[in-house]
Amino acid sequence: MSTKKNWYEVENIDELDSPALIVFPERVKANIQTAIEMVGDVNRLRPHIKTNKSPGAVKLMIEAGITKFKCATIAEAEMLAMLNAKDVLLAYQPLGPKLKRFVSLIKKYPATKFSCLVDNIAAAEEQSSVFEANGLVVPVFIDLNVGMNRTGIAPGEKAIALAEHCRKLKGILLTGLHAYDGHIRDTDFNIKKQNCDAAFDQVLALNAELKLPVIIAGGSPTFSVHCKRQNIECSPGTFIYWDKGYLNLCPEQNFLPAIVLVTRIISFPSATKVCTDLGHKSVAAENEITRRIFFLNNDDLKPVSQSEEHLVLETTDVSKYKVGEVLYGLPWHVCPTVALYESAYTIENGKVTGKWKNVARDREISL
Repeated sequence: MSTKKNWYEVENIDELDSPALIVFPERVKANIQTAIEMVGDVNRLRPHIKTNKSPGAVKLMIEAGITKFKCATIAEAEMLAMLNAKDVLLAYQPLGPKLKRFVSLIKKYPATKFSCLVDNIAAAEEQSSVFEANGLVVPVFIDLNVGMNRTGIAPGEKAIALAEHCRKLKGILLTGLHAYDGHIRDTDFNIKKQNCDAAFDQVLALNAELKLPVIIAGGSPTFSVHCKRQNIECSPGTFIYWDKGYLNLCPEQNFLPAIVLVTRIISFPSATKVCTDLGHKSVAAENEITRRIFFLNNDDLKPVSQSEEHLVLETTDVSKYKVGEVLYGLPWHVCPTVALYESAYTIENGKVTGKWKNVARDREISL
């Protein structure tokens, strides 16, 4: 009889307290190679590191030849610079104190080329004034709203006016367009492609007027569409670890789950309920309760309630379980889940071998 374990099981699990986040570096490496193969040219990849927040994961990307990155916070940008990343886009519009921190970051790490986003004239003028006062000329990308309705300026006359205004300002160098289409979440690839193409056509029409050299587009869900385009940079983030949500949403993408949550049964509150130690503090809880964790080794357990330190699950047969039993699960949304953990334990050849510190989960590193 085969004694082969499931890929996610840990031989020395008794040495690991729970709840815990575990990462599989070999699977991370495989996901990086899959992304490179999909895009065809490593120079067209600009991964978003909001998912991993970890020097361990970023080092593997750099070793694979990736030189451009995207991030959302000053801490993430600083972590990348500490690793000697060559090109870092802060995919945010820094203003006020954040803009001052961004300037400090640029000055502290001169070997890294930093850029940022802008989506309105007032912000462009503030960035221009601060950068010029500090003797800097910083590349900026116009952030476009192609349907996400979160940030960005709609492609059209106002975007053209913004671009023309930016070109007149000192301290900034208008470099390209940025378009995140996270609102496109179709499971059917053909429908996804139609919606993605329709949104991106607005970007192409705008750049026919502006003739900017760089377009950065998409995230993980639409990566399978954008990776086939020519002359654009793609910025998936979740691909590095993947999660249950994107496993369901993107069946056409062959990324492997590389992050797993470990939890243990700690109590049996009733004849039909099991309680584990996976509370709100241990898994992203923005989704409704059945879409927070997917158990790999116990799919008959159904989440029914959760509090800060506990997750209660319903089952038809409590006798199948015992106190202390280990459950392994995929987070539905890995990005905010990673942010809940100081470190992820590395699993190699079925055993815990060390930790990847999630350095950029903090709001500040040194600046």
